[in-house]
Amino acid sequence: MIPPPLRKALGSDLGGAFYLHGEDEFRKGEAARSLVDAHLDPATADFNYDRLRGSELDAETLATRLGTPPMMAEWRIILLTETEALAGSKRTRDLLLSAVREPAPGLALIMVCSVPPRSSARFYRDLARLSRSVEFKQVGADDVPGWLMEWARERHGREFVPEAARSLAQAIGSDLAVLAQEMEKLDSVAPDGEAITLEHVEAAGTRVPRQDRWAWFDLVGERRFDEALTGLQILLEHGESGVGLTIGLATQLLRIGVAVDGGKRALEEALPGRQRWLARSAAAQASGWSLEEVEAAVEGLLLVDRLLKSSALSDRHHLEAWLLEQRVRAAVPAAAS
Repeated sequence: MIPPPLRKALGSDLGGAFYLHGEDEFRKGEAARSLVDAHLDPATADFNYDRLRGSELDAETLATRLGTPPMMAEWRIILLTETEALAGSKRTRDLLLSAVREPAPGLALIMVCSVPPRSSARFYRDLARLSRSVEFKQVGADDVPGWLMEWARERHGREFVPEAARSLAQAIGSDLAVLAQEMEKLDSVAPDGEAITLEHVEAAGTRVPRQDRWAWFDLVGERRFDEALTGLQILLEHGESGVGLTIGLATQLLRIGVAVDGGKRALEEALPGRQRWLARSAAAQASGWSLEEVEAAVEGLLLVDRLLKSSALSDRHHLEAWLLEQRVRAAVPAAAS
């Protein structure tokens, strides 16, 4: 079965040429497998399924495989990996583009490609234009918890609570292949039908960090600055950089600012798809801020960013100074009232 996001991008009709490209090798591979499964009749796989590598192909073999019709089945499937290796020969380029322009009846040509950095070759643009094309960009750190929740829902039919997704992302990192393996373990640990929680993550043997970056951003958003000061030391001890935390803080404050100005719905519309789960917490935090306070805090972070890149003092020093300033600002209205 083709996952709904992929089906939406590629269309519902089977057959023809599919071009999967981008930096994320894991999601490209998963998409290719889904397309193969959607077309392949297992009973005739020996006759109708070719897995080819561009680095091992010559023009004659490519022409023969592209011209072979399906046998005793509706589709003949060619999964072509390392498509970029065919770019160096005019003959192989022309053969492939000809097959993409006018796919043979019964052919499902699935091309997986890693376009060389800074390449401007027309070959890749033509493949994207003539095929049903999807680019798989690398999933950024801020999108990993959302990807985990999406993967749990689509692959395992489960909900993955945000706290657990954040902790797993912090513990494992952004390698989606490793995260998918961890999800297999969690699926076997959690009872059928239950959402995956932090307790399940811990029961699966994952070493959960004492402080994850998203929970720390929430501490700042909730103006719990004393707890954020303690959490800062833990994050830095576990390899977080001052610049990365500063950028993350600024992003969190901008989310809060959007919610202060336009409410939760405006924030949901502004967030990328895999970050919309953040709207509920950021909108709740917005009740404790004014636009003026958000602007002042972001301006302070711009100064922190400059100092982190130029000062000899530690990352901890500059971020602690910013947190202490926010604590003082938050106390002023309370003292005045």
